[in-house]
Amino acid sequence: MANNTHKTAVFAGTFDPPTFGHLDIINRSRRLFTKTIVAVGRNPEKQPLFTDKERVSLLRELVGDHADVEVESYKGLTMDYVRRKGADVIVKGIRDSDDLRNELRQANVNMIAGDIETVFLFTTDTTALISSTLIRQICELGGLDSANLTRLIPPRVVEAMQQKLGPMGRDHQNKNHS
Repeated sequence: MANNTHKTAVFAGTFDPPTFGHLDIINRSRRLFTKTIVAVGRNPEKQPLFTDKERVSLLRELVGDHADVEVESYKGLTMDYVRRKGADVIVKGIRDSDDLRNELRQANVNMIAGDIETVFLFTTDTTALISSTLIRQICELGGLDSANLTRLIPPRVVEAMQQKLGPMGRDHQNKNHS
């Protein structure tokens, strides 16, 4: 293994909401790098449930006891943020072949345009099917009261989603008011 002395990784994503899959990648990145920066960004193709500030706060609660993890939001291109932070690599979690295809394309752009390496960490079998988008859909359609939800996202995140959407979810509430 290469010398990881003073190596900093950036794990960038929308984290809307943070999942056990995200936490797994953060913990595995910590084993490989001296410092992991969890960078909460924006995806112009998505309308977030949580604000940048709320996502940063949730992630800090979930990883706050790790001195080697920093959580902050950023704007703009990830490769520019990585350079500003003086980081060495971007870490990406890969769930399936679709993720790999999309992330490989982005990794090539980051290498060609920004001279930034990307390290892919493949998800474990217990986190491979967890998707923030699917979790948001479940919750917005009334699945927030499911005890099984805590198999996908930490209880603190379930609580934050209930506070944001109400205990039965946004769409379920809208149907009751129609």
